[in-house]
Amino acid sequence: MDKEFFEHRLNINRRHFLGKMAMGVGGAALGSLLIPDLLKGSPVASNELPLGIKHFASKAKRIIMLTQNGAPSQLESFDYKPKLRDMFGEDLPDSIRQGQRLTGMTANQKNFPLVGSKFDFNQYGKSGTWVSDLFPNIAKITDDICVIKSMHTDAINHDPALTFLQTGSQQGNRPSMGSWFSYGLGSENKNLPAFCVLLSKGSGNGQGVYSKLWSNGFLDSTHQGVQLSASEDPILYLNNPKGMDKMQRKKMLDNLAELNNLGHAEFGDPEIHAKIKQYEMAFRMQTAVPEITDLSKEPAHITEMYGSDSLIPGTYASNCLLARKLSESGVRFVQLYHQGWDQHGNLQRDMPKQAMDVDKASAALITDLKQRGLLDETLVIWGGEFGRTNYCQGKLTKDNYGRDHHPRAFSMFMAGGGVKGGMSYGKTDEFGYNIIENPVHIHDLHATIMHLMGLDHEKLTYKHLGRRFRLTDVHGHVVKDILA
Repeated sequence: MDKEFFEHRLNINRRHFLGKMAMGVGGAALGSLLIPDLLKGSPVASNELPLGIKHFASKAKRIIMLTQNGAPSQLESFDYKPKLRDMFGEDLPDSIRQGQRLTGMTANQKNFPLVGSKFDFNQYGKSGTWVSDLFPNIAKITDDICVIKSMHTDAINHDPALTFLQTGSQQGNRPSMGSWFSYGLGSENKNLPAFCVLLSKGSGNGQGVYSKLWSNGFLDSTHQGVQLSASEDPILYLNNPKGMDKMQRKKMLDNLAELNNLGHAEFGDPEIHAKIKQYEMAFRMQTAVPEITDLSKEPAHITEMYGSDSLIPGTYASNCLLARKLSESGVRFVQLYHQGWDQHGNLQRDMPKQAMDVDKASAALITDLKQRGLLDETLVIWGGEFGRTNYCQGKLTKDNYGRDHHPRAFSMFMAGGGVKGGMSYGKTDEFGYNIIENPVHIHDLHATIMHLMGLDHEKLTYKHLGRRFRLTDVHGHVVKDILA
């Protein structure tokens, strides 16, 4: 009866059925190899795709984020405001300030004397992008970058603003941006983590960075950023202890995994499996990390392009070169922090030194990616947590000035990964204080970055404490005008 039903009613015989099934089994096997969690069986909403699958096609595959910790002044970098020079020493009009919040460092000043940049600006590239003389190398690549002059944020102090930029929230215990991409897309290289962090420090006043900025938050710990140091051991405790060879280490880890699996069977804690994965990753990294972090084999013309200190571990130039190697090797998200941009005073003296630290290597990274054919699939982001005021903090003289925090308007730039090059987006008023055209909030920046990586920021969520969280919380719009 059953055989007659299949062969007559459905016109399918056994040979045809098995032939079709073979295609299905093969497809399922291929899918499970490409996306290990595809057949995991975990419950997902009907409108969600399994993790590891993009929501739509995109050019960008990887991200390198060059965070300028401390907040570089947009008025000395990309937002040219000649009127401020003409109004040197005059008080900021109330009609411009509009009673907006100030920091405790300047709230009690009797006046707010305007001060223009002491550094000249010129237009570069086919688009005529304005760039300060402090950044001569970035000026040469303006046709490859998109300068957003209308960024704004909610926080006015460093720690909450930097936390907001990195996690989408001013409070801690939220996953960082890199952790979200690790969770949503995973790594392209099973021997390397999906999210790596590099630190460097400039010559200026430095705001600290903390591990909460690359925390996995409520995601499992496999998504936490892995910090690489400038020491002989780029990742601490990665090497085998003295007297233990690779085979002994592997046997020990296998036995440890068996014990952990027993613990998981008894307690059901998912973090136990996360720890097993971390141990296995560390074992695989023993081979991959030393090779990638060895910059001595880079050709001389490449190290010269990044700068004379590119072979000195822990410098910004060295970290930019290492970021290229990590990204080229399949690391999904590489996060650089360069400290020292907090020029509340002596800006005229200190900011040129800070700019010199980063200008050449930042431009070299983009140029290097482009000449390797990697820029189209690598999104590079450059900027700080907020901007700087158009008035002087403290006493203004002809030879000395500083700028306080300004969350209402600042500049960042992006390159590659599906972003239009050779354009400036957004506009501030002639005082550089308020945005008058195309504002871009931090949530909008996050939504746009996710879109460029093929993810819908409203769909990549994680259920925690009874609600679904996402990087953009309940906000954010994709800035479609800057998409190539």
